Amino acid sequence: MRSLTQWMSLYGESHQHPTNKLIHWMAVPGIFFCVVALLWSLPTPWQQTEMNWATLATLPAALFYLRLSRPLGIAMCLFMGMCLMLCHWLSATAPLLYLATGLFVVLWIAQFVGHAVEGKRPSFFTDLQFLLIGPAWLMQRILRQLRIPT
Repeated sequence: MRSLTQWMSLYGESHQHPTNKLIHWMAVPGIFFCVVALLWSLPTPWQQTEMNWATLATLPAALFYLRLSRPLGIAMCLFMGMCLMLCHWLSATAPLLYLATGLFVVLWIAQFVGHAVEGKRPSFFTDLQFLLIGPAWLMQRILRQLRIPT
């Protein structure tokens, strides 16, 4: 497994242009939330419990992040928890599946526009794990601003 430094360096290579970075600051957390929301919306065989596919999917993601860095992993767990809480709230007040699907499409279009401006392909074309690294790349920058070492 690559180290946190290796992942961040590789990801950063195709995220240099200011416009692409700005788009990523808006789109990456939104896409992450949309994936959680789409998983939340899938029917489960255990309908009478609070357990759902989104909750189950965050567990291996949390382990992935925690293996990279404990502070980063904890921050990402907090973000995933916020996504789950937002799904819980929205599922009671809005059509979560439709909201997440529409937002997902719009945000991915924005991502591809950003990469067109950058002139480089999205990182996940070379390794799907970069889909998990994108949110961590942003979170690491937040932690650095807070002077929390990763």
